[in-house]
Amino acid sequence: MDQQMVDQRWLQAAIDMSRLCPATVSAYAVGAIIVDPDGAELARGYSRETGPFVHAEQQALAKLDGTVPDLSGTTMYSSLEPCTTRGSFHRTCTELIIEARIRRVVVAMREPPVFADCVGIELLRAAGIEVTEMSEFAGQVNAINAAVVEAGTSRASGRDARAHTDRRVVAGPVCHDDRRS
Repeated sequence: MDQQMVDQRWLQAAIDMSRLCPATVSAYAVGAIIVDPDGAELARGYSRETGPFVHAEQQALAKLDGTVPDLSGTTMYSSLEPCTTRGSFHRTCTELIIEARIRRVVVAMREPPVFADCVGIELLRAAGIEVTEMSEFAGQVNAINAAVVEAGTSRASGRDARAHTDRRVVAGPVCHDDRRS
């Protein structure tokens, strides 16, 4: 099986995981899976799996809990671009991925600019991590998160517009804060 087919299979599995996220209109539904260089799954997670502010990538990495000492050959599949700002946790998903030394990240799409301007892909690439965007999967991710995007757009254009611009930046440029939890 060629790399594109492998990526398609695992990214679809990550998207399917995102459907397990507890429903909300204030946070994105995201799934993430970490795969070793031989194509074996190491861990998976989805947003809000173990708590209201837990992100998918964070959850997948936490499940490894140091059991895999070298992640430098691994690939993380995430249905949405990893975050670059967190209000409820001291590390962003982008920082966690860089610190884990994951070699590749495959995403279906960039985070919609509803809550913030996320630059996870740019930061990962700047850190030397290969990033592949598979936009053919974006329609599924958009459909899963349609209520979030609609609600966020309404808030940003209405009475909550001021609050939208006052979000606390924890690390790097503003990116979805905990709306992807």
